[in-house]
Amino acid sequence: MSIKKMSRVLAVATTALAIGTGAAFAAQPASPDGHGGPGGWHGHFMKQLTQLHDQLKLNADQEKQWQTALDTMKQGHEAMRANHEQIKSQFKAAQQQPILDLNAMAAAHQQVEQKDAQLRQQTTDAWLKFYDGLNDQQKTTVSTALKQRFAKMESRHEKMRDRWEHHKGAASAPAANQ
Repeated sequence: MSIKKMSRVLAVATTALAIGTGAAFAAQPASPDGHGGPGGWHGHFMKQLTQLHDQLKLNADQEKQWQTALDTMKQGHEAMRANHEQIKSQFKAAQQQPILDLNAMAAAHQQVEQKDAQLRQQTTDAWLKFYDGLNDQQKTTVSTALKQRFAKMESRHEKMRDRWEHHKGAASAPAANQ
Protein backbone atom coordinates (compact mmCIF):
# COMPACT_ATOMS: atom_id res chain seq x y z
CA MET A 1 0.00 0.00 0.00
CA SER A 2 1.44 3.39 -0.94
CA ILE A 3 2.11 6.08 1.66
CA LYS A 4 -0.53 8.29 0.06
CA LYS A 5 -3.15 5.55 0.19
CA MET A 6 -2.17 4.62 3.76
CA SER A 7 -2.52 8.23 4.92
CA ARG A 8 -5.92 8.40 3.20
CA VAL A 9 -7.06 5.23 4.98
CA LEU A 10 -5.81 6.63 8.29
CA ALA A 11 -7.62 9.91 7.64
CA VAL A 12 -10.84 8.03 6.86
CA ALA A 13 -10.50 5.91 10.00
CA THR A 14 -9.81 8.93 12.15
CA THR A 15 -12.72 10.79 10.65
CA ALA A 16 -14.96 7.77 11.15
CA LEU A 17 -14.00 7.70 14.81
CA ALA A 18 -14.76 11.40 15.15
CA ILE A 19 -17.98 11.14 13.16
CA GLY A 20 -19.06 7.99 14.94
CA THR A 21 -18.72 9.75 18.21
CA GLY A 22 -20.88 12.54 16.86
CA ALA A 23 -23.67 10.56 18.40
CA ALA A 24 -23.00 12.42 21.61
CA PHE A 25 -25.08 15.19 20.12
CA ALA A 26 -28.08 12.90 20.17
CA ALA A 27 -28.35 13.51 23.88
CA GLN A 28 -29.10 17.17 23.17
CA PRO A 29 -32.63 18.35 22.50
CA ALA A 30 -33.56 18.53 18.83
CA SER A 31 -32.64 21.77 17.15
CA PRO A 32 -35.19 23.81 15.18
CA ASP A 33 -33.86 22.34 11.92
CA GLY A 34 -34.84 18.85 13.08
CA HIS A 35 -31.34 17.45 13.62
CA GLY A 36 -30.27 15.90 16.90
CA GLY A 37 -32.58 14.73 19.59
CA PRO A 38 -33.18 11.24 20.87
CA GLY A 39 -34.64 9.74 17.71
CA GLY A 40 -33.54 8.91 14.21
CA TRP A 41 -30.01 8.12 13.15
CA HIS A 42 -28.55 10.34 15.88
CA GLY A 43 -30.31 8.23 18.49
CA HIS A 44 -28.97 5.06 16.88
CA PHE A 45 -25.44 6.49 16.90
CA MET A 46 -25.79 7.44 20.56
CA LYS A 47 -26.82 3.92 21.42
CA GLN A 48 -23.80 2.52 19.55
CA LEU A 49 -21.49 5.05 21.17
CA THR A 50 -22.77 4.24 24.63
CA GLN A 51 -22.33 0.51 23.97
CA LEU A 52 -18.76 1.09 22.77
CA HIS A 53 -18.00 3.26 25.80
CA ASP A 54 -19.34 0.56 28.12
CA GLN A 55 -17.32 -2.17 26.35
CA LEU A 56 -14.08 -0.24 26.71
CA LYS A 57 -14.15 -0.25 30.53
CA LEU A 58 -12.10 2.93 30.72
CA ASN A 59 -9.86 3.82 33.65
CA ALA A 60 -10.03 7.31 35.18
CA ASP A 61 -7.42 8.84 32.83
CA GLN A 62 -9.03 7.31 29.76
CA GLU A 63 -12.47 8.50 30.88
CA LYS A 64 -11.08 12.02 31.21
CA GLN A 65 -9.68 11.83 27.65
CA TRP A 66 -13.04 10.48 26.42
CA GLN A 67 -14.87 13.41 28.00
CA THR A 68 -12.30 15.88 26.64
CA ALA A 69 -12.78 14.46 23.14
CA LEU A 70 -16.57 14.65 23.48
CA ASP A 71 -16.37 18.22 24.75
CA THR A 72 -13.99 19.22 21.95
CA MET A 73 -16.31 17.65 19.40
CA LYS A 74 -19.37 19.34 20.89
CA GLN A 75 -17.70 22.75 20.94
CA GLY A 76 -16.46 22.25 17.38
CA HIS A 77 -19.93 21.25 16.24
CA GLU A 78 -21.48 24.32 17.87
CA ALA A 79 -18.81 26.59 16.31
CA MET A 80 -19.37 25.04 12.86
CA ARG A 81 -23.10 25.56 13.22
CA ALA A 82 -22.46 29.22 14.13
CA ASN A 83 -20.11 29.53 11.13
CA HIS A 84 -22.82 28.10 8.89
CA GLU A 85 -25.38 30.56 10.22
CA GLN A 86 -22.91 33.43 9.71
CA ILE A 87 -22.23 32.51 6.09
CA LYS A 88 -25.94 31.99 5.47
CA SER A 89 -26.63 35.52 6.77
CA GLN A 90 -23.81 36.96 4.68
CA PHE A 91 -25.14 35.26 1.55
CA LYS A 92 -28.66 36.54 2.22
CA ALA A 93 -27.30 40.06 2.63
CA ALA A 94 -25.23 39.72 -0.54
CA GLN A 95 -28.31 38.66 -2.49
CA GLN A 96 -29.93 42.01 -1.67
CA GLN A 97 -27.30 43.81 -3.73
CA PRO A 98 -28.12 44.56 -7.38
CA ILE A 99 -24.82 43.01 -8.49
CA LEU A 100 -23.47 40.01 -6.63
CA ASP A 101 -19.89 40.26 -5.41
CA LEU A 102 -18.94 36.68 -6.18
CA ASN A 103 -15.36 37.27 -5.10
CA ALA A 104 -16.48 38.37 -1.63
CA MET A 105 -18.91 35.47 -1.40
CA ALA A 106 -16.20 33.00 -2.40
CA ALA A 107 -13.74 34.52 0.07
CA ALA A 108 -16.29 34.33 2.90
CA HIS A 109 -17.06 30.72 2.02
CA GLN A 110 -13.35 29.86 1.91
CA GLN A 111 -12.80 31.49 5.30
CA VAL A 112 -15.59 29.43 6.86
CA GLU A 113 -14.21 26.26 5.24
CA GLN A 114 -10.80 26.98 6.79
CA LYS A 115 -12.32 27.60 10.23
CA ASP A 116 -14.36 24.40 9.94
CA ALA A 117 -11.29 22.43 8.85
CA GLN A 118 -9.43 23.64 11.94
CA LEU A 119 -12.34 22.63 14.15
CA ARG A 120 -12.50 19.18 12.54
CA GLN A 121 -8.76 18.79 13.05
CA GLN A 122 -9.07 19.71 16.74
CA THR A 123 -11.78 17.07 17.13
CA THR A 124 -9.70 14.49 15.28
CA ASP A 125 -6.66 15.29 17.43
CA ALA A 126 -8.70 14.91 20.64
CA TRP A 127 -10.06 11.52 19.53
CA LEU A 128 -6.61 10.35 18.45
CA LYS A 129 -5.21 11.32 21.85
CA PHE A 130 -7.99 9.29 23.45
CA TYR A 131 -7.33 6.34 21.14
CA ASP A 132 -3.58 6.48 21.77
CA GLY A 133 -4.29 6.14 25.50
CA LEU A 134 -6.11 2.82 25.05
CA ASN A 135 -4.52 -0.56 25.59
CA ASP A 136 -4.37 -3.12 22.77
CA GLN A 137 -7.55 -4.89 23.86
CA GLN A 138 -9.47 -1.60 23.89
CA LYS A 139 -8.02 -0.61 20.52
CA THR A 140 -9.16 -3.97 19.15
CA THR A 141 -12.67 -3.25 20.42
CA VAL A 142 -12.67 0.18 18.76
CA SER A 143 -11.17 -1.27 15.56
CA THR A 144 -13.85 -3.94 15.38
CA ALA A 145 -16.59 -1.35 15.84
CA LEU A 146 -15.08 0.87 13.15
CA LYS A 147 -14.70 -2.03 10.72
CA GLN A 148 -18.36 -2.90 11.22
CA ARG A 149 -19.26 0.75 10.63
CA PHE A 150 -17.12 0.85 7.46
CA ALA A 151 -18.85 -2.29 6.16
CA LYS A 152 -22.30 -0.76 6.75
CA MET A 153 -21.23 2.46 5.06
CA GLU A 154 -19.88 0.55 2.05
CA SER A 155 -23.09 -1.46 1.84
CA ARG A 156 -25.15 1.75 1.85
CA HIS A 157 -22.90 3.30 -0.79
CA GLU A 158 -23.22 0.20 -2.97
CA LYS A 159 -27.01 0.34 -2.70
CA MET A 160 -26.95 4.02 -3.61
CA ARG A 161 -24.71 3.29 -6.62
CA ASP A 162 -27.06 0.51 -7.73
CA ARG A 163 -30.08 2.81 -7.42
CA TRP A 164 -28.26 5.55 -9.32
CA GLU A 165 -27.29 3.17 -12.10
CA HIS A 166 -30.86 1.86 -12.27
CA HIS A 167 -32.24 5.41 -12.28
CA LYS A 168 -29.72 6.56 -14.88
CA GLY A 169 -30.51 3.54 -17.05
CA ALA A 170 -34.25 4.09 -16.77
CA ALA A 171 -33.89 7.77 -17.60
CA SER A 172 -31.85 7.13 -20.73
CA ALA A 173 -34.04 4.26 -22.01
CA PRO A 174 -36.90 6.44 -23.30
CA ALA A 175 -34.42 8.67 -25.15
CA ALA A 176 -32.89 5.64 -26.86
CA ASN A 177 -36.31 4.45 -28.06
CA GLN A 178 -37.11 7.67 -29.90
